[in-house]
Amino acid sequence: MSGTVSLCGLGNMGGAIADRLAARGPLRVFDVDPERVARATRTAQVTAAGEVGELAESEIVVLSLPAPKISRQVIGELAPRLRAGSVIVETSTVNPSDMAEEQQICAAHGVGVVDAAILSGVARMAGGTATLLVGGAESDVDKVSTVLTAISATTTRFGPVGSGMAAKVINNAVAHAVMVVLAEAGALAAASAVSGSALAALLSGPEAGLTRPLTHRFAERILRGEYDGGMPTEAARKDSTLALALAQETGVPLFATQGAHTVYEIGVAEGLGRLDYASIATLWERWTGRPMAEPQGGTG
Repeated sequence: MSGTVSLCGLGNMGGAIADRLAARGPLRVFDVDPERVARATRTAQVTAAGEVGELAESEIVVLSLPAPKISRQVIGELAPRLRAGSVIVETSTVNPSDMAEEQQICAAHGVGVVDAAILSGVARMAGGTATLLVGGAESDVDKVSTVLTAISATTTRFGPVGSGMAAKVINNAVAHAVMVVLAEAGALAAASAVSGSALAALLSGPEAGLTRPLTHRFAERILRGEYDGGMPTEAARKDSTLALALAQETGVPLFATQGAHTVYEIGVAEGLGRLDYASIATLWERWTGRPMAEPQGGTG
Protein backbone atom coordinates (compact mmCIF):
# COMPACT_ATOMS: atom_id res chain seq x y z
CA MET A 1 0.00 0.00 0.00
CA SER A 2 1.21 3.53 -0.81
CA GLY A 3 1.02 6.01 2.07
CA THR A 4 -0.67 5.67 5.43
CA VAL A 5 -4.18 4.23 5.43
CA SER A 6 -6.63 5.20 8.18
CA LEU A 7 -9.14 2.91 9.90
CA CYS A 8 -12.06 4.00 12.07
CA GLY A 9 -13.50 1.28 14.30
CA LEU A 10 -11.59 -1.46 16.14
CA GLY A 11 -14.35 -3.82 17.22
CA ASN A 12 -14.07 -7.55 16.58
CA MET A 13 -14.10 -7.19 12.80
CA GLY A 14 -12.29 -3.85 12.79
CA GLY A 15 -9.50 -5.32 14.89
CA ALA A 16 -9.04 -8.13 12.38
CA ILE A 17 -9.05 -5.62 9.52
CA ALA A 18 -6.42 -3.57 11.35
CA ASP A 19 -4.14 -6.61 11.56
CA ARG A 20 -4.58 -7.27 7.84
CA LEU A 21 -3.82 -3.67 6.88
CA ALA A 22 -0.88 -3.28 9.28
CA ALA A 23 0.77 -6.32 7.72
CA ARG A 24 0.95 -4.44 4.41
CA GLY A 25 1.88 -0.89 5.43
CA PRO A 26 1.53 2.03 7.88
CA LEU A 27 -1.89 2.39 9.48
CA ARG A 28 -3.56 5.13 11.53
CA VAL A 29 -6.49 4.07 13.74
CA PHE A 30 -9.23 5.57 15.86
CA ASP A 31 -11.76 4.04 18.22
CA VAL A 32 -13.75 5.42 21.16
CA ASP A 33 -12.42 2.54 23.30
CA PRO A 34 -8.84 3.30 24.41
CA GLU A 35 -8.18 -0.37 25.21
CA ARG A 36 -8.88 -1.33 21.61
CA VAL A 37 -6.56 1.41 20.40
CA ALA A 38 -3.85 0.23 22.80
CA ARG A 39 -4.11 -3.32 21.46
CA ALA A 40 -3.92 -2.17 17.85
CA THR A 41 -0.93 0.12 18.41
CA ARG A 42 1.22 -2.61 19.90
CA THR A 43 2.25 -3.19 16.29
CA ALA A 44 4.97 -0.81 15.14
CA GLN A 45 3.16 -0.09 11.87
CA VAL A 46 0.09 1.28 13.69
CA THR A 47 -0.30 4.77 15.16
CA ALA A 48 -3.27 6.24 17.04
CA ALA A 49 -5.28 9.27 15.96
CA GLY A 50 -6.24 11.60 18.80
CA GLU A 51 -9.66 12.26 17.27
CA VAL A 52 -11.66 11.19 14.22
CA GLY A 53 -10.67 14.21 12.17
CA GLU A 54 -7.01 13.19 12.18
CA LEU A 55 -7.92 10.22 9.98
CA ALA A 56 -8.42 12.74 7.15
CA GLU A 57 -4.65 13.02 6.85
CA SER A 58 -4.84 9.82 4.78
CA GLU A 59 -6.23 9.60 1.25
CA ILE A 60 -7.93 6.30 2.02
CA VAL A 61 -10.08 5.81 5.12
CA VAL A 62 -11.64 2.45 6.00
CA LEU A 63 -14.73 2.30 8.22
CA SER A 64 -15.69 -0.66 10.43
CA LEU A 65 -18.47 0.67 12.61
CA PRO A 66 -21.47 -0.83 14.45
CA ALA A 67 -24.37 1.14 12.93
CA PRO A 68 -25.24 3.14 9.78
CA LYS A 69 -25.93 6.25 11.85
CA ILE A 70 -22.41 6.18 13.24
CA SER A 71 -20.94 5.75 9.75
CA ARG A 72 -22.84 8.81 8.53
CA GLN A 73 -21.66 10.84 11.53
CA VAL A 74 -18.03 9.89 10.93
CA ILE A 75 -18.27 10.57 7.21
CA GLY A 76 -19.93 13.92 7.91
CA GLU A 77 -16.90 14.86 9.99
CA LEU A 78 -14.26 13.44 7.65
CA ALA A 79 -15.51 14.37 4.18
CA PRO A 80 -14.99 18.18 4.52
CA ARG A 81 -11.44 17.58 5.77
CA LEU A 82 -10.34 14.97 3.25
CA ARG A 83 -8.43 16.00 0.13
CA ALA A 84 -10.44 15.92 -3.08
CA GLY A 85 -9.97 12.57 -4.75
CA SER A 86 -9.70 10.68 -1.46
CA VAL A 87 -11.84 7.56 -1.00
CA ILE A 88 -13.73 6.18 1.99
CA VAL A 89 -14.11 2.38 2.09
CA GLU A 90 -17.22 1.27 3.99
CA THR A 91 -16.90 -2.25 5.37
CA SER A 92 -19.59 -1.83 8.04
CA THR A 93 -22.84 -3.67 7.32
CA VAL A 94 -25.30 -1.07 6.00
CA ASN A 95 -28.11 -0.98 3.45
CA PRO A 96 -27.75 0.34 -0.14
CA SER A 97 -29.83 3.38 0.88
CA ASP A 98 -27.26 4.15 3.58
CA MET A 99 -24.51 3.95 0.95
CA ALA A 100 -26.45 6.42 -1.20
CA GLU A 101 -26.54 8.88 1.71
CA GLU A 102 -22.82 8.40 2.33
CA GLN A 103 -22.11 8.99 -1.35
CA GLN A 104 -24.14 12.20 -1.31
CA ILE A 105 -22.16 13.53 1.67
CA CYS A 106 -18.83 12.60 0.08
CA ALA A 107 -19.64 13.90 -3.41
CA ALA A 108 -20.18 17.42 -2.07
CA HIS A 109 -16.48 17.47 -1.13
CA GLY A 110 -15.03 15.61 -4.12
CA VAL A 111 -14.52 12.44 -2.09
CA GLY A 112 -15.32 8.96 -3.38
CA VAL A 113 -16.91 6.13 -1.46
CA VAL A 114 -16.71 2.37 -2.01
CA ASP A 115 -18.74 -0.31 -0.27
CA ALA A 116 -16.81 -3.46 0.58
CA ALA A 117 -19.29 -5.74 2.32
CA ILE A 118 -17.66 -8.59 4.23
CA LEU A 119 -19.16 -11.98 3.49
CA SER A 120 -17.40 -13.84 6.28
CA GLY A 121 -16.87 -13.91 10.02
CA VAL A 122 -14.02 -12.52 12.09
CA ALA A 123 -12.01 -15.75 12.01
CA ARG A 124 -11.94 -15.83 8.22
CA MET A 125 -11.02 -12.15 8.11
CA ALA A 126 -8.13 -12.78 10.48
CA GLY A 127 -7.03 -15.72 8.36
CA GLY A 128 -7.18 -13.74 5.12
CA THR A 129 -9.93 -15.87 3.60
CA ALA A 130 -12.83 -13.42 3.88
CA THR A 131 -14.74 -12.36 0.77
CA LEU A 132 -15.39 -8.70 -0.06
CA LEU A 133 -18.44 -7.75 -2.13
CA VAL A 134 -17.52 -4.44 -3.73
CA GLY A 135 -19.59 -1.60 -5.16
CA GLY A 136 -18.49 1.81 -6.38
CA ALA A 137 -17.29 3.86 -9.32
CA GLU A 138 -14.57 2.01 -11.20
CA SER A 139 -12.07 4.84 -10.68
CA ASP A 140 -12.65 4.83 -6.91
CA VAL A 141 -12.40 1.04 -6.67
CA ASP A 142 -9.13 1.15 -8.62
CA LYS A 143 -7.72 3.75 -6.20
CA VAL A 144 -8.33 1.48 -3.21
CA SER A 145 -7.55 -1.84 -4.91
CA THR A 146 -4.35 -2.40 -2.92
CA VAL A 147 -6.23 -1.74 0.32
CA LEU A 148 -8.98 -4.17 -0.65
CA THR A 149 -6.49 -6.89 -1.53
CA ALA A 150 -4.66 -6.25 1.75
CA ILE A 151 -7.91 -6.89 3.58
CA SER A 152 -8.76 -9.95 1.51
CA ALA A 153 -7.42 -11.70 -1.56
CA THR A 154 -10.97 -12.51 -2.62
CA THR A 155 -12.97 -9.54 -3.92
CA THR A 156 -15.96 -9.49 -6.26
CA ARG A 157 -17.14 -6.32 -7.98
CA PHE A 158 -20.88 -5.93 -8.43
CA GLY A 159 -21.52 -2.46 -9.83
CA PRO A 160 -22.21 1.07 -8.56
CA VAL A 161 -22.13 2.28 -4.97
CA GLY A 162 -24.46 0.18 -2.81
CA SER A 163 -24.39 -2.92 -5.00
CA GLY A 164 -21.89 -4.72 -2.78
CA MET A 165 -24.04 -4.15 0.29
CA ALA A 166 -27.15 -5.19 -1.64
CA ALA A 167 -25.42 -8.43 -2.66
CA LYS A 168 -24.57 -9.20 0.98
CA VAL A 169 -28.11 -8.47 2.19
CA ILE A 170 -29.55 -10.69 -0.56
CA ASN A 171 -27.06 -13.48 0.13
CA ASN A 172 -27.84 -13.42 3.84
CA ALA A 173 -31.58 -13.37 3.16
CA VAL A 174 -31.19 -16.53 1.05
CA ALA A 175 -29.06 -18.20 3.73
CA HIS A 176 -31.55 -17.43 6.47
CA ALA A 177 -34.55 -18.52 4.40
CA VAL A 178 -32.80 -21.74 3.37
CA MET A 179 -32.01 -22.40 7.03
CA VAL A 180 -35.75 -22.40 7.78
CA VAL A 181 -36.39 -24.76 4.85
CA LEU A 182 -33.61 -27.08 6.02
CA ALA A 183 -35.00 -27.13 9.55
CA GLU A 184 -38.39 -28.08 8.11
CA ALA A 185 -36.76 -30.76 5.94
CA GLY A 186 -34.90 -32.16 8.92
CA ALA A 187 -38.10 -32.34 10.94
CA LEU A 188 -39.89 -34.14 8.09
CA ALA A 189 -36.97 -36.54 7.77
CA ALA A 190 -37.00 -37.30 11.50
CA ALA A 191 -40.72 -38.02 11.29
CA SER A 192 -40.32 -40.25 8.23
CA ALA A 193 -37.48 -42.61 9.19
CA VAL A 194 -34.95 -40.77 7.02
CA SER A 195 -31.64 -40.14 8.79
CA GLY A 196 -30.35 -36.60 8.90
CA SER A 197 -26.97 -37.64 7.50
CA ALA A 198 -28.64 -39.39 4.58
CA LEU A 199 -30.72 -36.28 3.90
CA ALA A 200 -27.62 -34.06 4.01
CA ALA A 201 -25.85 -36.34 1.53
CA LEU A 202 -28.87 -36.29 -0.76
CA LEU A 203 -29.32 -32.52 -0.71
CA SER A 204 -25.63 -31.82 -1.28
CA GLY A 205 -25.62 -33.63 -4.64
CA PRO A 206 -25.36 -31.60 -7.88
CA GLU A 207 -28.82 -32.69 -9.03
CA ALA A 208 -30.53 -32.27 -5.67
CA GLY A 209 -32.88 -29.76 -4.12
CA LEU A 210 -30.31 -27.25 -2.91
CA THR A 211 -27.90 -26.98 -5.84
CA ARG A 212 -30.05 -27.62 -8.90
CA PRO A 213 -32.44 -24.67 -8.41
CA LEU A 214 -29.41 -22.33 -8.45
CA THR A 215 -27.15 -23.86 -11.08
CA HIS A 216 -29.87 -24.86 -13.53
CA ARG A 217 -33.13 -23.08 -12.88
CA PHE A 218 -31.76 -19.69 -11.87
CA ALA A 219 -28.53 -19.52 -13.88
CA GLU A 220 -29.65 -21.39 -17.00
CA ARG A 221 -33.35 -20.63 -17.20
CA ILE A 222 -34.30 -17.44 -15.33
CA LEU A 223 -31.24 -15.43 -16.43
CA ARG A 224 -31.90 -16.51 -20.02
CA GLY A 225 -35.67 -16.28 -19.88
CA GLU A 226 -36.00 -19.86 -21.17
CA TYR A 227 -38.87 -21.85 -19.69
CA ASP A 228 -39.89 -24.38 -22.35
CA GLY A 229 -39.50 -28.04 -21.40
CA GLY A 230 -38.18 -29.13 -18.03
CA MET A 231 -40.28 -29.96 -14.98
CA PRO A 232 -43.68 -28.25 -15.31
CA THR A 233 -44.92 -25.82 -12.70
CA GLU A 234 -48.02 -27.99 -12.23
CA ALA A 235 -45.75 -30.93 -11.35
CA ALA A 236 -43.87 -28.78 -8.83
CA ARG A 237 -47.24 -27.84 -7.31
CA LYS A 238 -48.13 -31.53 -7.05
CA ASP A 239 -44.86 -32.36 -5.28
CA SER A 240 -45.33 -29.41 -2.95
CA THR A 241 -48.83 -30.66 -2.15
CA LEU A 242 -47.38 -34.08 -1.28
CA ALA A 243 -44.87 -32.45 1.09
CA LEU A 244 -47.66 -30.54 2.82
CA ALA A 245 -49.67 -33.73 3.14
CA LEU A 246 -46.68 -35.55 4.64
CA ALA A 247 -46.23 -32.72 7.12
CA GLN A 248 -49.87 -32.93 8.13
CA GLU A 249 -49.69 -36.71 8.55
CA THR A 250 -46.55 -36.51 10.69
CA GLY A 251 -47.53 -33.42 12.68
CA VAL A 252 -44.61 -31.30 11.43
CA PRO A 253 -45.35 -27.55 11.22
CA LEU A 254 -44.20 -25.91 7.99
CA PHE A 255 -43.81 -22.19 7.39
CA ALA A 256 -41.42 -21.53 4.48
CA THR A 257 -42.61 -24.57 2.53
CA GLN A 258 -46.25 -23.58 2.99
CA GLY A 259 -45.50 -20.05 1.81
CA ALA A 260 -43.58 -21.33 -1.22
CA HIS A 261 -46.49 -23.61 -2.15
CA THR A 262 -48.72 -20.55 -2.51
CA VAL A 263 -46.48 -19.28 -5.31
CA TYR A 264 -46.96 -22.49 -7.28
CA GLU A 265 -50.72 -22.20 -6.89
CA ILE A 266 -50.53 -18.66 -8.26
CA GLY A 267 -48.22 -19.76 -11.08
CA VAL A 268 -50.59 -22.47 -12.26
CA ALA A 269 -53.54 -20.07 -12.00
CA GLU A 270 -51.58 -17.55 -14.11
CA GLY A 271 -51.04 -20.03 -16.95
CA LEU A 272 -47.52 -21.24 -16.12
CA GLY A 273 -48.58 -24.85 -15.52
CA ARG A 274 -46.86 -26.42 -18.54
CA LEU A 275 -43.70 -24.28 -18.38
CA ASP A 276 -40.66 -25.25 -16.32
CA TYR A 277 -41.27 -24.29 -12.72
CA ALA A 278 -38.46 -21.73 -12.90
CA SER A 279 -41.09 -19.68 -14.75
CA ILE A 280 -42.47 -18.56 -11.37
CA ALA A 281 -39.77 -15.87 -11.69
CA THR A 282 -41.94 -14.20 -14.33
CA LEU A 283 -44.47 -13.46 -11.60
CA TRP A 284 -41.93 -11.22 -9.88
CA GLU A 285 -40.98 -9.67 -13.19
CA ARG A 286 -44.63 -8.74 -13.68
CA TRP A 287 -45.13 -7.55 -10.11
CA THR A 288 -42.00 -5.37 -10.06
CA GLY A 289 -41.78 -4.37 -13.70
CA ARG A 290 -38.09 -5.40 -13.76
CA PRO A 291 -36.83 -8.24 -15.95
CA MET A 292 -34.35 -10.79 -14.57
CA ALA A 293 -33.28 -12.22 -17.92
CA GLU A 294 -29.92 -10.89 -19.11
CA PRO A 295 -28.56 -10.47 -22.64
CA GLN A 296 -26.93 -13.71 -23.74
CA GLY A 297 -23.34 -13.74 -22.53
CA GLY A 298 -23.90 -10.71 -20.25
CA THR A 299 -23.55 -10.41 -16.50
CA GLY A 300 -25.98 -7.56 -15.99
